[in-house]
Amino acid sequence: METFLIRALQLVLSLSLLVIIHEGGHFFFARLFKIRVEKFYIFFDPWFSLFKFKPKNSETEYGIGWLPLGGYCKISGMIDESMDTEQMKQPPQPWEFRSKPAWQRLLVMIGGVLMNFLLALFIYSMILFTWGDQYIALKDMSYGMKFNETAREIGFRDGDILVSADGKELTRYNVDMLRSLAEAREVVVLRDGKEEQILMPEISLLEIAKEDPPFVDMLIPNVVDSVLADGGFAKAGLQKGDSLIAFNGTPLHSWNEFTEQLGELRLRSEVEQKSSASFSLVYSRAGVRDTVNVTTDDQFKVLAYSMNPGYQPTRLTYGFFESFPAGVALGINTLKGYVNDMKYVFTKEGAKSVGGFGTIGSIFPKVWDWQRFWSMTAFLSIILAFMNILPIPALDGGHVLFLLYELVARRKPSDKFLEYAQMVGMFLLFGLLIWANFNDILRFVF
Repeated sequence: METFLIRALQLVLSLSLLVIIHEGGHFFFARLFKIRVEKFYIFFDPWFSLFKFKPKNSETEYGIGWLPLGGYCKISGMIDESMDTEQMKQPPQPWEFRSKPAWQRLLVMIGGVLMNFLLALFIYSMILFTWGDQYIALKDMSYGMKFNETAREIGFRDGDILVSADGKELTRYNVDMLRSLAEAREVVVLRDGKEEQILMPEISLLEIAKEDPPFVDMLIPNVVDSVLADGGFAKAGLQKGDSLIAFNGTPLHSWNEFTEQLGELRLRSEVEQKSSASFSLVYSRAGVRDTVNVTTDDQFKVLAYSMNPGYQPTRLTYGFFESFPAGVALGINTLKGYVNDMKYVFTKEGAKSVGGFGTIGSIFPKVWDWQRFWSMTAFLSIILAFMNILPIPALDGGHVLFLLYELVARRKPSDKFLEYAQMVGMFLLFGLLIWANFNDILRFVF
């Protein structure tokens, strides 16, 4: 319950900030061009609001709605999510959105997206300034990588050190590396001190990202580093420095393989409704082999940890002014990756992977971590900016599309057309919202 509350608080805080910045972008340009803003709300307020106030001599009512699906900035003289069509039947007023030149209306509509993107760049810059950047370079992972069956069928071998994909150097183990592997036609690895070329088939990033065991992972040596008292390893007499040789007769070459075998044993035991299980383990100590029986606890743990390979991380630090170009580069790279991955949404597997608030909340850490919080907030700000600029009615991108049409055709779409377009767009968005959260429910239940 505590984990749920921590994640929920982070989610609400992050989304509230993003909504304020996004709607603030619309508000800023609207007031810059002397357009009246009637409401500025965090979250939606159908029927009632949790809080509202209107400063003296102000045209704008500020408030907090009860429906946490975003927020809105009600601008006079435009058809938006408020669907205030009665106002549009009145003669245009000079302070209304519809009375302003198309270029001003265009800036008002892209204001939210612009602010979200700039916010993401600023957050990334401040993360780099405050915490810097730290990672273990792939070339420094001397034990190489561990590959699953799919990767081995392609041609990878356990212990391979990843060098490049289609001539581009692979530097760190992250989603960008996985994306590069999925899109490459040729991958170069260092195997036994020699470079080897691996021809890649057409594979989907979405498919390999969901594989368990992972398509590629850091290879961990099959050496015990520590043993906790009263755990399965301790009771079996295993000690620090022991090398794991075989699990129930299956040879082990890495700690990764040991955890895979333990996971398969757990699944079999759960089918048989057993709360724990035993297995035989061959180990080596000072060159002498022995076999013991190990019993897991009721959570199928043996309470032992593997040896840390001892890789030295690459650390990058940034001064205040240095952090901004680095933050901009990081933000642009994040946007490129997200846009590139959008093609998977329109596949069968991609549709199943769409998630709602539960999925978004799960990306936040179980314990409060400011670096992780700000990193996730910047990423969500990138997503919000991109999704809102899509040319879909009811989104900012839909309004932008109609304004671009007006600039080219030199005539406005009719109010009736805009009203119907807004209704269709809202129907599509609510359908997507329901589908995404329905997927979350299915994942929770099954």
